[in-house]
Amino acid sequence: MNYLDELNDSQRIAAEHINGPMMVIAGAGSGKTRVLTYRIAHLMYNGVDPFNILALTFTNKAAREMTERIGQIVGASEARNIAMGTFHSVFSRILRYNSDKLGYPSNFTIYDTQDTKNLLKTIIKEFGLDDKVYKPNAVYGRISSAKNNLISPAAYEANAEIVGEDRMSRKPEIFRIYKEYAKRCFKAGAMDFDDLLYQTNVLLRDFPEVLHFYQQKFKYILVDEYQDTNYSQYLIVKKLAAVNENICVVGDDAQSIYSFRGANIENILNFKKDYPDYKLYKLEQNYRSTQNIVEAANSIIRKNHDQIQKDVWTSNDRGAKINVIRCLTDNEEGRVIVNKIYDIKQSGTTDYKDFAILYRTNAQSRSFEESLRKLNLPYKIYGGLSFYQRKEIKDLIAYFRLAANPKDEEALKRVINYPKRGIGKTTMESVMIAASQYDVSLWDIVSDFERYPVSISSGAKNKINQFVTKIKSYSMRMDNTPAYDLAEEIAKSSGILKTLYDDKSPEGVTRYENIQELLAGIKEFSVTKEESDEIGTLSDFLIDVALLTDADQETEEDKNKITLMTIHASKGLEAHSVIIFGDTTNTRYKKLMRDGEEFREEKRLYHVGVTRAQDSVVIVSGVFGSKRSPVLP
Repeated sequence: MNYLDELNDSQRIAAEHINGPMMVIAGAGSGKTRVLTYRIAHLMYNGVDPFNILALTFTNKAAREMTERIGQIVGASEARNIAMGTFHSVFSRILRYNSDKLGYPSNFTIYDTQDTKNLLKTIIKEFGLDDKVYKPNAVYGRISSAKNNLISPAAYEANAEIVGEDRMSRKPEIFRIYKEYAKRCFKAGAMDFDDLLYQTNVLLRDFPEVLHFYQQKFKYILVDEYQDTNYSQYLIVKKLAAVNENICVVGDDAQSIYSFRGANIENILNFKKDYPDYKLYKLEQNYRSTQNIVEAANSIIRKNHDQIQKDVWTSNDRGAKINVIRCLTDNEEGRVIVNKIYDIKQSGTTDYKDFAILYRTNAQSRSFEESLRKLNLPYKIYGGLSFYQRKEIKDLIAYFRLAANPKDEEALKRVINYPKRGIGKTTMESVMIAASQYDVSLWDIVSDFERYPVSISSGAKNKINQFVTKIKSYSMRMDNTPAYDLAEEIAKSSGILKTLYDDKSPEGVTRYENIQELLAGIKEFSVTKEESDEIGTLSDFLIDVALLTDADQETEEDKNKITLMTIHASKGLEAHSVIIFGDTTNTRYKKLMRDGEEFREEKRLYHVGVTRAQDSVVIVSGVFGSKRSPVLP
């Protein structure tokens, strides 16, 4: 068992635990991913079948890295048999396998956030509601919160308290929007991100035989970042672990920062109540940061109550002191910090990738971006427009989605007249009215005008029929054609490649190159699948793409760039030098002082930001009028 010799004593004891519930409280930089990885390898070394292991990670990238490391210990083929990935990726596959029980097609579409907001905008408009009151973001947040708390549309409407809150906020029609949104998604054979967890709960609740099967299959369950789980995720894990109780959760209550997404810190604080005979292990040695950084991070959250006590320490050098810079304006902050990065870089001791600039909200990146551009320094924004959100990429992927699931209405509306084929707005409005009248999907209408008559011209019908024939030809090959082969054919025969190639403007050339990059990525996906003796269909590729995060999409080109991101997005990442741009809003600080739990979470947030740093931390402090704001709570 030489592989365990790579662990320190605390890590090794936790990794050697085999049966029964356990919780690992892991301070920042203490090697929790290593413990998870080696514990899985140790389970397999001791005879546990990889098919009986479920490991839920924070990102798909982390899952791939863990699988690779486990493969080096126990063999790559064995490691691939572990059910490992994020909640959404693992349970989307379970839902596809059991989709018929819920009335969904196995190739259901996963709507991304933009798809969801587009559909909500459509419904709000159809209901004749004021989109300045019923802002899609706010409505989406309300519906998302309901789903994460397992509140169905019917339960939402019947809950006087929830409906009363909507009336108080001048949005009394949200229950109608939620009901219609759920109906449209079901009709389109689509689930949004929240549905992947909501519907998993429905599946395990309404089909005891399915719950029993997975309870017997997943005899050992491991959950990373347990402090960030919401009620829906908590319930899934609790149900699956109920029989064997071989559950291992890893996390740090001091890094619970996602309450706005529904994360509930009580899940980790109350683990001992759910499993009274659990074993507690603590990882307290920080391998990442200097002593000054560790001590500063500890001091930020020291006075928070309701926390699991631990003493995080490091044997690293003391290092530089935390550097606080006070500036009067946004522009000054950007200029001072970027000049500092430039000077350090010119010394020749660091690369651009060694710097991370963290801020409270995305809007605060402006001053830094302007200053970085003036000095021509390369940077990458996490949380900005990702590769897969670019128009040309979404256009081609919409064809892929439609081939996999013709009832995907957001995809159909996006590409039925792209590239232009003479199917105008008036024609599509007639089709949508007919779909509403007959209570069927748009695809049902456009693929069968004889059954569902629509008052549009014969010319428009012919053009739509040609489009439908093309999509059907793609659909027939979805399950038996390698992803790259079909993707290339769709890109060419749809007309997208030619349209972009003919556009010789700088923007057009870039869009064409982006499509080529997408196809190259699909080719690499197909080759990887072939090496594992799998076909690797376009449907498989779509599943992966739908669940990508910013952390999963870093390219080689991005690797030597200064990183800009919110503190929330920095979770799980690290950099040699971290610059934290503090909150400078007087009203917000006063509110935090009044709101105990929000104040405690704000301190945990800054704790996370500081602990991303290995060598140095710079904190930029703003102002309250003529007085300086507190740097950290």
